[in-house]
Amino acid sequence: MSTRQRKDLSDGARGIGALACLLLALLSVGWIIRDLGIAQQPADVWWTWLGEARRPGEFTAWATSALDPLLVLGALTAAVTALRAASSVVSGALLAVGAATLLLRLPLLWVLGASWLQGLESGLTGRARLTAGTQIALAAVLVVVVAAGRRPDGSAQRGLRGVARTAYGVVHRPPSQASGGMPGRPRKGPAVALGVLLATSGLAVAAWEAHWLLRLGWDTYRKGLLGDASVFRVLLQPPVHWQAAALALLALTGAAAAVRRASWARPAAMAAGALLFAQAAAALAFAGATGQLDRFPVLPGQAQLELGTALWVAAAGLAAVVVAARPGVPDESRDAVAAVAYGASPGAERPPHAPPPPSTLPPGW
Repeated sequence: MSTRQRKDLSDGARGIGALACLLLALLSVGWIIRDLGIAQQPADVWWTWLGEARRPGEFTAWATSALDPLLVLGALTAAVTALRAASSVVSGALLAVGAATLLLRLPLLWVLGASWLQGLESGLTGRARLTAGTQIALAAVLVVVVAAGRRPDGSAQRGLRGVARTAYGVVHRPPSQASGGMPGRPRKGPAVALGVLLATSGLAVAAWEAHWLLRLGWDTYRKGLLGDASVFRVLLQPPVHWQAAALALLALTGAAAAVRRASWARPAAMAAGALLFAQAAAALAFAGATGQLDRFPVLPGQAQLELGTALWVAAAGLAAVVVAARPGVPDESRDAVAAVAYGASPGAERPPHAPPPPSTLPPGW
């Protein structure tokens, strides 16, 4: 175990985190149901998530993108994790959901207030903006819960429970017998794999963003970064270049955490890998539906490179999810610091490293 004192989230912090994640999921579920309600066919929502521009109706707009079902799944997973998983995983799971939500919902605060959206049905953009603001607030709650909801490690006190007052020579096993490092962090092999997968994927996405910036120029690129009527697709989807930049940032952050084998690396890598996979898989599915994959050999070089990048990012993202799901360093601190005493039960042997027992117990023992 690390020499630094480990802290666990309190039960109250776990409950608040789980509730915030549940509310995050319900807000997105409500908009998905709304989109299914205005669609002429349920499949129209699916095609919209893949990137095809289908109009839902006059004076209205789609609200959800492929990010929303992923956000629902991630938030529900984090809620269950907060209530049932080991403390070494809970903080990372809550932080991963909070960071992803903050990055992907933040630009909606100004995009949904733009004047060029006023032609939509009354109150639609206001409700969507309120949803985005509420989800940002809930994401901030998750960050605060992780930062302020910790309690000092009480494993030593838990180890003393059940030891009779007549026991003498209560000792703890030396920390050197515990597993090295913080519990929950990835092992060395998976950590290296996660670092390579996420770093290469994040750099590939960032390289394409640099390409588009140089090709389009800042004035045009800014519209896809900060929002504009010419690039608007759905209400709750961030501008296309903002979304790509956010995914690259999450991927590189997850790669850095994996290389450092941080205790929160596995949840961060899982969240980044899932987002990368969903984004790239949607692009590949749309390319397959439009026949681009069938015509791959005759496509222009840039189109081939884009599809090749999407294929790698999808594969690397899925692989990162699988690797991050593997168990990390076990939490052996509970056993390593458990109280060992003689005199707690008849015939108990003297534990290792304990002082020899006195001929008589001290007065009042």
